Amino acid sequence: MCLRRPGRCLYRCCVAALFAGLTLLATADQPQLLSDASIEGYRELYGEQAARRLTAWQNLIREGNQLSEPEKLERVNRFFNQVRFLDDIAHWGKEDYWATPVEFLISNGGDCEDFSIAKYYTLRVMGVAEERLSLSYVKALELNQAHMVLTYYPNPTAMPLVLDNLINSIRPANERPDLLHVYTFNGESLWLSKKGQRAELVGTSDRLKPWVQLQSRMENNRVNIQQSQERQ
Repeated sequence: MCLRRPGRCLYRCCVAALFAGLTLLATADQPQLLSDASIEGYRELYGEQAARRLTAWQNLIREGNQLSEPEKLERVNRFFNQVRFLDDIAHWGKEDYWATPVEFLISNGGDCEDFSIAKYYTLRVMGVAEERLSLSYVKALELNQAHMVLTYYPNPTAMPLVLDNLINSIRPANERPDLLHVYTFNGESLWLSKKGQRAELVGTSDRLKPWVQLQSRMENNRVNIQQSQERQ
């Protein structure tokens, strides 16, 4: 999804994906900080550059806990926008795959969902409240394709800020006329979206099959890390 070439990633596919139901198997509210031993294991499996990206991510999280929320947004957006854009077919061999932040960084690539998911979970573990964050399905009008961005709400009725891998500047949704907002969701809820704002609550986010699968993998990873640390 979210290819940068018009004619692919059709808008209707984005909408249809929202209602592919699946029972919620597990939740992973935040990514767990990686131990030095875990990063060393990733180094052995995926190489020095992968380990360096993971270490830089962990340092970002630790340093970011001391920052204001606007500074956290800027740092996180800038950090992840350095990662390569790669579409799912080329990168994962699948039509639509939502990567965990670790998968995204290890492979140094992903599409718009992967950028948005990594920013979402990183800001959560840096202390930004869930109700201030949403993953937003939009249509990128100039590219004529579906797209995903992260939106940040300073308060429930505020115009959200948009964190986007297409541009580095963080702007209010009403200053992004190139994006048509459709749906938005976070760890709990799913809303219709209008002009960037949450317009109507339509259910819970476990109606999104890729989101449920992502959370299940993250929970499995969390358990594996915990078990590994207990054995040490």
